[in-house]
Amino acid sequence: MERILVVGVTGAGKSTLAQTLSSRLGLPCHEMDALYFNGPNWAINSNLAEDVSKLTAGPRWIIDSYGYPEVRELLWDRADTVIWLDYPKRVVMPRILRRSFRRTVTREVLFGGNRETWTDWLSREHPAWWAWSQHGARRREVERRVHDPRFAPLHTCRFGHPQETAAWLASL
Repeated sequence: MERILVVGVTGAGKSTLAQTLSSRLGLPCHEMDALYFNGPNWAINSNLAEDVSKLTAGPRWIIDSYGYPEVRELLWDRADTVIWLDYPKRVVMPRILRRSFRRTVTREVLFGGNRETWTDWLSREHPAWWAWSQHGARRREVERRVHDPRFAPLHTCRFGHPQETAAWLASL
């Protein structure tokens, strides 16, 4: 495990796991949303593909993302390991709701200096709505990818519950 993708639906705990693995394995960790959103009003990084290409050209890294469309193939082609947090909605939704509520109340500064707002909760782009509506589709897409012959060389660890993930971490 030298080039790791941590994948799953929004709110599964990808960033937290990626940071934990980074500490334990001594691998540099990169948060995809911080690479993607690089300015006010959720501005999108026009150099995303170039930035991700440079990061993933290195021999060791962790990225907490299934990958935005612009870089998805690049990530999957260069990874050697996929850690899949395949948690059910009953696990993911309370997590994402707590996280978004905390971020909104505390006005936590996020990627590119942005913040979640109460108004954002009404948008279909809000993380809670996104996690709810994209859960099944994301699960099917990751399932398809891990069984795709192009990605057969990838070592895949699939966890269906946080307890499974915690047990695996304890064994490292």
